[in-house]
This record gives sequence, C-alpha cells and structure tokens, in this order.
Amino acid sequence: MSPTSAETPVDFIRAIVREDLESGKHDTVRTRFPPEPNGYLHIGHAKSICLNFGIAEEFGGTCNLRFDDTNPTKEDVEYVDSIIDAVHWLGFDWDDRLYHASDYFDQIYEYTLGLIREGKAYVDDLSADEIREYRGTLTEPGRESPYRNRSVEENLELFERMRRGEFADGERVLRAKIDMASPNLNLRDPVLYRIRHATHHRTGDKWCIYPMYDYTHAISDALEHITHSLCTLEFEDHRPLYDWTVENLPVPSRPRQIEFARLNLTYTVMSKRKLLQLVQEGVVSGWDDPRMPTIVGLRRRGYTPEAIREFAARVGVAKRENLVDVALLEDALRDDLNRRAPRAMAVLRPLRVVIENYPEGQVEEIEIPVNPEDASMGVRKVPFSRELYIEQDDFREVPPPKYFRLSPGREVRLRGTYFLTCERAVKDADGNVIELRCRYDPATRGGAAPDGRRVKATIHWVSAAHARDAEVRLYDRLFSVPDPHDAGEGRDWKSFLNPNSLTVLTGCKIEPGLEDAPVFSHYQFERQGYFCVDPDSTPGRPVFNRSVPLRDSWARLAASR
Repeated sequence: MSPTSAETPVDFIRAIVREDLESGKHDTVRTRFPPEPNGYLHIGHAKSICLNFGIAEEFGGTCNLRFDDTNPTKEDVEYVDSIIDAVHWLGFDWDDRLYHASDYFDQIYEYTLGLIREGKAYVDDLSADEIREYRGTLTEPGRESPYRNRSVEENLELFERMRRGEFADGERVLRAKIDMASPNLNLRDPVLYRIRHATHHRTGDKWCIYPMYDYTHAISDALEHITHSLCTLEFEDHRPLYDWTVENLPVPSRPRQIEFARLNLTYTVMSKRKLLQLVQEGVVSGWDDPRMPTIVGLRRRGYTPEAIREFAARVGVAKRENLVDVALLEDALRDDLNRRAPRAMAVLRPLRVVIENYPEGQVEEIEIPVNPEDASMGVRKVPFSRELYIEQDDFREVPPPKYFRLSPGREVRLRGTYFLTCERAVKDADGNVIELRCRYDPATRGGAAPDGRRVKATIHWVSAAHARDAEVRLYDRLFSVPDPHDAGEGRDWKSFLNPNSLTVLTGCKIEPGLEDAPVFSHYQFERQGYFCVDPDSTPGRPVFNRSVPLRDSWARLAASR
C-alpha cells in the first residue's frame, strides 16, 4: 500500500480504505467509475473521477471504467466516446479495465433464474402506475401484488417468454420478492427487469429485457471484485437493495457501498436532464458550450485538467450535501494559469491613439516578459509605433473620482514603454470619441521618469500597424442567482438564466504572433483575464474565449451593493 500523500486530506472514505487494508479485510483496493452513457460528463462527475482514480492510485490499487449501459432508449455511442475522452483528458487511465454492464447481461440473466428458482423473484403483470400505487408511502406500508405468489414454474415460463419478446413494453416486469412492509421503499419488491424492445448500442437486438440499474450495478461491482463502491448520497437509501443483491446471489465478492456528498455549484445546474433541456431548447450552443458545467464545456472555455483536479482536492469529500461557491473553481484555474500561461496584450474595445511627437514611420521592439511568474519562459518582442490602440475604458473625457487612467491633461504609463499624456480627443458627428491625440516622453522608456515623477496607472496597448484582428467571447455565469433550483413557488429554474452570460466582441486587436495560436492554447491578456483559443478559429482569424477574469468580478459587484 502506498501512503496517502501529505497534500491529500484524509477524508472519511480514505480513512475507511486505510482501515480495511490495515485490518487485512482487503489486500488491495479496487474502485470503479461507472457512468451511464446517457449524456456528457460534468464537473460533478469530475469530482467522482478524481476520487475513484485518486484513491486507487494513492493506495496502490486499480480503478475500472465501466459503462452502466442498461437503458438502450437513452444511451448513445456519442456519449460513450465523450466519456472516454473526458476521463483521459483529466489525466486518468484504466489500462485494459474498460467494462460495460452489458458485458454481464448473460451472467445477470443466469443469476436471475436462480433467484426465481429460490422463490425470491416473480413476474408481475401490474402496470407501472399500479406498481406505484401498491408500493405505499413513507408512512403507509405497501400492498402485495396479486401476482406475487405465482409458482416458480410459472415465473420461469413467463420470464423466458419475456426474453423471447412475446410481451409489449410495460406489459410485465420481474420483481424481487423482499418486503412490501419495509420502511425503505427500495425494498418493497423492486423491479429487477423490464421489457424494452429497443436496439442496444453494443448488444444489438439480442435482448428485449434489460436489468434495472440498481440490480445491475451491484452485480457488476461484485463480478469485478470492487472493494469500495463509491457513490453519491442519493444512493444511500438504495444501499439495502445493493446489499440484498450481493447477499442473495452467488457472486464472487462482496463490495461495500460508501456514499459521499455530490457536488453542487453556485450559478449552475448539474442535472443531466436539465442540461439536456438547455441543449435541446437552444439556450446554449451544445454540450460543449463554454457556459456549461460539462467537462467538454469547461475544456472549451479554457479550464485545464490540473485546475479541475486541484478544485476537486480543495472541495474534498463530505458526508453532507452543500453548495460550493463556483469562485473556488475559478480560483483554481487562476492559480494554475498564473504560473504557466504566457502573457499577451489584447484590446477588446479599441480606441485609436496617435502620438503626435513620435517619429512617423519609426517602429521599436519592446521586450516584455512572457510570464513574470516564470523567468525561464523568457521575453517576447512587441512592436511599438506612432499609432496605437488602447481600451475605450482606459479613457474618460470627464474622469470620475478615483479614476487614474487617461483623460485630457493626465499622464499614464504605457505597459513596458513610455509615459503618455492625452492632449485632446477627436469626436465624430455624434459626439463620440473616436481618437486621442497624445504626446509621449522619450526619456521614460522602460516606464520610469528620470526626474522621479510618478503616474498612478499603467495601461496596455497594441500597435495599430501591427495589430491582428480577433473575435473575443466573454463568458459569464449561466444563471443570475446562486441556486437556480431554489426558484420558489411559481418560478421556473430557467427564469434565472443570465441574459448577459455571453458577449461577443468582433474587431478586437491583438498583438502579432497570436493570430495562428493553436486551438486550446492559453494566454493571460494583460489586465483582462485568462483566455483560450476556441475551435471556431480559422487561419489568421482567431477566436478567444475568456476563461476567467483576473479577479472575481461578481464578488466585487456584490460588495459594492
């Protein structure tokens, strides 16, 4: 067993694993990540991936990737491929241990015949609505189905006819015979098999009956000799059925199910059903829309595997549900990219500046560090000339209090170069400022004045003659309230969608050299935030997504209210 690293908190699950190994209950650790291939993985799944693969790695064990593909009506190869890619992208691998629940359909069927022969399962003719009615409530016990006491022979015959496709969907089910008076509704004769005349993406039309998720999951874990079956808290009430299944079948191992709190993030939703709804209704552009909490969406926005793994470590493993501030995820990305993202200058809303006393036709190469946090990354050379672009927000004709950037008569520092003073503003017929006429101090090259005078602001710039055009997409939080699920009476969760979650800027100006940056490469646009090259980019016409601002603008907005 390899010890848990000093950086990894010893949560309650790791404490259980360590105790099981030290007591000799297990001589190794086997975990699994078992997604259903009915959607794209999101940040909550990333937490589970990091937990399952992380524990296996820390304790010298193994982690399987297994698709719990028991519902052919909702599953698709597209989802399978996306899940495989997402787990790999996060930095984890399962070697040759890629499994599917459908691998075990024959074995599960044989186990089920054994249950029927032992009188522990029966074919029920009740409809789904009738089964719900007979099940009872949390305060009232259920009632036994009139078909509960069929003979073993009749149940075997009917189950075989179900398999042969003689009945329609929903006409019959196979149920476990447990306890209709149990205080746990999951033990009130749960359904084990249902009829689905649907083509499975792996087994084709071999089966028209499919085992239910809870039943299949327990058997799959046991067949794979999983030692610790880690799942989220919504499965806590299902644990008695999990245990009943492995105790009543001749499976080769007895896994232990352990529940932990699922990840809930502010300003987003994590339900696959709701995320699918956003995609299908065109609220977002797809599963990989950078506003989505999906792993493909986060990747497209510019999140890194390292940042997501660090976020999972910071969140930790809890026993109780809580709502995690999305700012924690954003901070993990800032910390990661601050260390390794190259710096660059980009002007998102350009305003032309003409330096009237700068020699016409002259171009200087200004050396600026690629990343001040890492001197080994060297310097980059940026052209400087008489005409520049600066941000519109870096000029105010009538500056408000505590505004220290450019205004008539005020001096500022241009990043890495000279002091600049605004002489006057040029306006169009509507009175809009379209150009600034300025002067520079040649003695301040490098950003310092020989006479010791100081300025209170440094602004970034791009040489107009050398600037390249780019599209920039500014993404913000998808919802305007921390908990969209808490909509209140009469309000739909979609009513909290943030109308300003995406702003598209065209005609942005970037420093030369960025126009052909590789897709998914990261940059810190100085004073703007961290950005990532989007797959929509074309040669010479890049598209940049804002991954995260330099600071939490939402927190500053809330503090100002």
